Amino acid sequence: MKQFFAFVRKEFRHVLRDKRTMLILLGMPVAQIILFGFAISTEIRNIDTALLVPDMGENVRKLSEKFDASDYFSIVTVISDEADIDGLFQRGDADLVIAFSPDFDENMYTSEGSSIRLIADATNTNAASAMTMYASNIIGDYVSGIAASSGMYGVSGVQPNIRMLYNPQMRSAYTFVPGVMGLIIILICAMMTSVSIVREKETGTMELLLVSPTKPIVVIMAKMVPYFVVSMVNYLTILALSVWLLHIPISGSFWALTLLSVIYIVLSLALGQLISTIAKTQVSAMLMSGFMLLVPVLFFSELLFPVDSMPLVFRWFSDLIPARWYVIGVKKIMIEGLPMFYAAREFIILSVMAAVILGVSLMRYKNRM
Repeated sequence: MKQFFAFVRKEFRHVLRDKRTMLILLGMPVAQIILFGFAISTEIRNIDTALLVPDMGENVRKLSEKFDASDYFSIVTVISDEADIDGLFQRGDADLVIAFSPDFDENMYTSEGSSIRLIADATNTNAASAMTMYASNIIGDYVSGIAASSGMYGVSGVQPNIRMLYNPQMRSAYTFVPGVMGLIIILICAMMTSVSIVREKETGTMELLLVSPTKPIVVIMAKMVPYFVVSMVNYLTILALSVWLLHIPISGSFWALTLLSVIYIVLSLALGQLISTIAKTQVSAMLMSGFMLLVPVLFFSELLFPVDSMPLVFRWFSDLIPARWYVIGVKKIMIEGLPMFYAAREFIILSVMAAVILGVSLMRYKNRM
């Protein structure tokens, strides 16, 4: 028994001495509870909503106040001209437009009833279905309250008319293809680059290259070129399968979409290069590429969960995830068919991220020489 307890004490010392292992053992459960308990939610909240109000009558005002008081909706603007609706969606200012008819108040108590249109961005089918359902429920509750208070149970009240933009057939592929493109590209690029460079570090060939007369930046950039070409082949393959197999058309410019993907691929390769400066073995490089990128991309790129429903801290964190901006840009160009101008924000953010990550990784290589 003395030998047994001696070995137990020895193992405890080894475990407590290894700070990385202790961080994983004690930190991961806490992180997962916080992530799944607070950040991850399938509910859609804080929906950016615009109101089209040609005539602000009493019922329009009261119903608008009910939407504004709801946790599900965030009223971002009120417009009076129907021509402004397209601009709201193109700029990304609104995910839902609630359009009241000009004679809304007058027809509320007639047998025909008033009409109200719910116009939703259906590039995310789950979110579009949820937001129109929430809006219909609020409208139904308001009409029921009016009928109960006035005793006019025979009137039609309000008839919601739902319109789904960009994806009228509500095909789920329109939601998942941009997200899967972002996930596959960043995982494959980062994993290929990091594992390849670490393998050469293990065999000693990388040190030989870095001590040669050739500048380190030339060596590193030259090693990225073959993986860039392979990544472009992967991108074109994914795009071809999406168009021909899943029947998702490229509604916008193919060249704008390709330019956005080129920037994203360079960023992903730079991430793999940065990981290779940290990892010491091929296994650790693969694990870091997988776990450090897979979980954030799945949870914070709106591939599975709505970011707007997360707490503010996690929404800030999602802004640091490159895949989120790539997915938004792909949806704007490929699904919505918008000109490149409307995706300028995504182009700029991804370009800055790529430059910063590439610069940091090159600096780490120079410092290690």
